[in-house]
Amino acid sequence: MAVVRRDRVEAWVRAYEEAWRTAGTERLAELFTADVTYRPGPWGPAVRGLVELSEFWEAERSGPDERFTMTSEVVALDAETAVVRVEVHYDEAAAGTWRDLWVLRFSAGGRCALFEEWPHAAPAGGGDPT
Repeated sequence: MAVVRRDRVEAWVRAYEEAWRTAGTERLAELFTADVTYRPGPWGPAVRGLVELSEFWEAERSGPDERFTMTSEVVALDAETAVVRVEVHYDEAAAGTWRDLWVLRFSAGGRCALFEEWPHAAPAGGGDPT
């Protein structure tokens, strides 16, 4: 069983953002296990494995030059599982602002084996940023 530490989860989240901002998907293998289960929402179908995840990433992002700011905070740790609150502000008004919870389960090697996202868009006109 992996035991996650706050500093390692914070480093993983930074590496995730860097990978999102990097052309291509080669860095996904550094972040995720080969058989990763990646849930972009709590109820939809899961993306399974690095090949599907690579296709999903390329379809979901505008490109490595997508303009946004991202902040995050690790809010819980338990053995191999971490919960991270993430807030993303896109420069493009249509994309808006999102506050997410990420539930992450890590393998013994420090790569993520399960990624589950609970995304919430800010209400029209903004929301309480606190």
